[in-house]
Amino acid sequence: MFRGANKLTLDVKGRMVMPTRYRERLQELCGGKLVVTVDKDQCLLIYPLPDWEEIERKLMRLPTLDPQARRLQRLMVGHATDLELDGHGRVLLPPKLREFGHLTRDAMLIGQGLRFELWDEGRWNERRDEWLASEDSADLSSELETLSL
Repeated sequence: MFRGANKLTLDVKGRMVMPTRYRERLQELCGGKLVVTVDKDQCLLIYPLPDWEEIERKLMRLPTLDPQARRLQRLMVGHATDLELDGHGRVLLPPKLREFGHLTRDAMLIGQGLRFELWDEGRWNERRDEWLASEDSADLSSELETLSL
């Protein structure tokens, strides 16, 4: 499981250094092979390859006549790009995906269990503060109503 928030700096070529604490686990899980794709919150999602392949199979089994399913397939599978950790623990993020995520220099890598979210740091801070200030707890789904933290 990947957890925690990590401040990162992208270099001028658009490379991101994966934090040391994740590298060994990523080598064990996937030999350093990752997949990056877009998320509708305008961040990037980074998956170890085997986890992505499972998600991709699920996405492609969705009914293609359902407009929402097609949009999700087009976005997530259509933008999915293979990455590989180099010998220094870096991955090169494609320019179009960096543009989509508004990523220039300062970024936040957020562990989300089986995947990571990669955010522009300023955008992450804004969204996090919005979520913390939000009063929408009255509209919890039935699954969330049963959760005790």
